[in-house]
Amino acid sequence: MHKYRTHNCNELNIKNKSQKIILSGWVNKKRDHGNLLFIDLRDNYGLTQCVIDKSNSFFKSLEKLQLESVIKVEGIVIARSADTINSELKTGEIEVKIESFEILGHCKELPMPIFTDQEYAEEIRLKYRFLDLRRKKIHENIILRSKVIEFIRSEMTKFGFLEFQTPILTSSSPEGARDFLVPSRLNPGKFYALPQAPQQFKQLIMVAGFDKYFQIAPCFRDEDARADRSPGEFYQLDLEMSFVEQEDVFEVVEKLMVNIFKKFSNKKLKYEKFPKIKFEETMLKYGTDKPDLRNPLIIHDLTKIFSREDVKFEIFKKLVKSGSFVRAIVAKKTKDRPRSFFDGIDKWAKEEGASGLAYFILEKNNNISAKGPVGKFFSEESLKEIMNITSAEIGDSIFLACAKTGDLEKITSLARDKIASSLGIINENEFAFCWIVDYPMFEKDQITNKIKFSHNPFSMPQGEVKKIDFKNPLNIKAYQYDIVCNGVELSSGAIRNHIPELMYKLFSIAGYDKDKVDEKFSGMINALSYGAPPHGGIAPGIDRIIMLLAEEKNIREVTMFPMNQNAQDLMMSAPSEASSDQLKELNLSINKNK
Repeated sequence: MHKYRTHNCNELNIKNKSQKIILSGWVNKKRDHGNLLFIDLRDNYGLTQCVIDKSNSFFKSLEKLQLESVIKVEGIVIARSADTINSELKTGEIEVKIESFEILGHCKELPMPIFTDQEYAEEIRLKYRFLDLRRKKIHENIILRSKVIEFIRSEMTKFGFLEFQTPILTSSSPEGARDFLVPSRLNPGKFYALPQAPQQFKQLIMVAGFDKYFQIAPCFRDEDARADRSPGEFYQLDLEMSFVEQEDVFEVVEKLMVNIFKKFSNKKLKYEKFPKIKFEETMLKYGTDKPDLRNPLIIHDLTKIFSREDVKFEIFKKLVKSGSFVRAIVAKKTKDRPRSFFDGIDKWAKEEGASGLAYFILEKNNNISAKGPVGKFFSEESLKEIMNITSAEIGDSIFLACAKTGDLEKITSLARDKIASSLGIINENEFAFCWIVDYPMFEKDQITNKIKFSHNPFSMPQGEVKKIDFKNPLNIKAYQYDIVCNGVELSSGAIRNHIPELMYKLFSIAGYDKDKVDEKFSGMINALSYGAPPHGGIAPGIDRIIMLLAEEKNIREVTMFPMNQNAQDLMMSAPSEASSDQLKELNLSINKNK
């Protein structure tokens, strides 16, 4: 017989009745009924209820035992009475009558309870993360993460991909987020960088003649924390394919996502063939390139309405003349909503930094008219045109926003989600994937007004190379794409630029001369000059996939050992100061400014 257990804590059932067994685990909960003491024993797999009679010599020792102590119990499996069966537990038909027990690990007074999923301060949870991870919900999230990664590996292998590991110590990249730098002892004054992504390496793998590569890749970026982004490090499913076009990448990723989300969630997939939305279209219709397609609301452009003589809404008309635009969101069948609903949306918009949202409600007596604060400014004919543009009907309300493009997209995107949430029209029981395509190759920096890459600088521009209009770079579209689910961006990807001469040309538009490209991307540009295949790929974020499947809003809940908002590991006290001997060995000194 095994020293510590004959069964796990989720295995026993009525078929094991009368068997002598051994269980080991943590004391999850105790219930003292006077003559009987019930103990829920927990391990990685589940719970088993154990019971000991007061006449047993071990009763007092167990009664005093601190929760979360680790114990081994020996006993007999007995059936529960019909009225005490717990149908929510796999072991709910039985309990173990304890004959003897042994303490394997004592537990001090707990800084936080384990048997509840009650929220606790981040500082306590992260300092005692090993305790936090014992809690049911987060424990199951981490197990889910492991199973999803195992499934991904299996699926990618079925699709003909090979898994390779790329270097962790590499060179710094001039693009993207801040690098984490690692000083080199053997090369004084020089530094490695931890990879923000295996971007260049996976392209070099294609140049090396391997056809399909994938990796569950660790990535490191010195970025501020967000709910959906860890400070410091994260993992992504990195993949690359040779001799492919955009649609070939889409086909693989769609199959994979459909298989993952069908296997690990009971929610429905809105689309199994993911819709493709052009970047310009998504910014107009949804105000964002991360649209939540569970939300049926669409944003409409009404700017031209404010050139009409019979529209007297002078504030918006003046703004339009100065270069602003007007966008509208139709809220269906809301004429009977109380005034507080509309005023609440307007107040919310102001709290978000906008000037508010104007609104009116379409109604009809003898004529079509508009009820509400700004309804009087619109003639019947202008309302008819608005209804034609927006497909609005009598009884619908229309919210209006007016601003310059960037601010307008921001507030209308947020308003679209706010209004839909307030109306309860977002289907929480489905996943809605889509592709965002046709990104511009370049954009203007809002601060410097200089042209820069909008996405990945290694992307292939669309169209025949000889016909690309390099004189108007803001018109150049790229074979770049994002995959989005329920308003969450899972990944960006692209068909890569494998032509060195074209890469030099594109980088020159962004301000990099040939020498600079050769210096910063020497490995890449050199490799491409030795015969590179057309290739492309993508890298969906593992953490965000798990967040969606586990229905979590914060990435911390699906990460085993996350850092806090200040990129500190409270459990391991990292980052920490280096000793003088370590600094001397690395030829470094610390400049402690006040």
